[in-house]
Amino acid sequence: MSPETHTGRSLKKQVLNLLQEDDFDSALDELCSLPGRQVVNPLISFLLHKEEKSRWRAIVAMGAVVKRLAETDIEGARVVMRRLMWSLNPESGGIGWGAPEAMAEIMARHGGMAVEYGAVFASYMDEDGNFLEHEALQRGLMWGLVRLALSRPEAVRAAERHIEKYLKSPDATVRGLAAWAAGLLGAEAVRAQLRAMLADDAEFRAFVDMEFISSRVSEAAKQALVRLDREAAAAK
Repeated sequence: MSPETHTGRSLKKQVLNLLQEDDFDSALDELCSLPGRQVVNPLISFLLHKEEKSRWRAIVAMGAVVKRLAETDIEGARVVMRRLMWSLNPESGGIGWGAPEAMAEIMARHGGMAVEYGAVFASYMDEDGNFLEHEALQRGLMWGLVRLALSRPEAVRAAERHIEKYLKSPDATVRGLAAWAAGLLGAEAVRAQLRAMLADDAEFRAFVDMEFISSRVSEAAKQALVRLDREAAAAK
């Protein structure tokens, strides 16, 4: 076994242990103290981890680590984004599990990356762009849209015109997250569709503020309409 292989395996084990720590805030600080370009490799591998909590913590850690990397090595951060983008390309031979979420988390944490890659992210919603057909990837895409709509809505304004088709998705998680994003982005054009969704009591789960929450599509639509009404009233 080469020293490089041993070092790589040791780092991967160290990263996984940190992802599974009870005190994840402290673990995240430690992850960010590791060499950014090196720690990204195991983090990307853990986007496929069988345990849901570890997968989502890997997404959070990707955002924090790449943000720190971008502060001193912007080209290194761009390389990470390009790797994630390539994983979503059919020519890569993979599927890109976790890539939309990781891209969004990175952009949510670093404004410069959001400016550079926000339009690319929106293109994954566009049937004439880099459209993601896989339903599970669309879940990640809608989660990422919500994450960015909450933190850097200006980066994903181009996505607003593509939301309607996701409100009609057969997948409840996609519909619920799309409704949430529509309210955050002030998508007046889909108000009628949101009203129709008030009768949609399908349940969905989402990862929010380091916890898993359960809600109903109807509740997401209701909250989106409340937000649209509030913004409309404020504009008068």
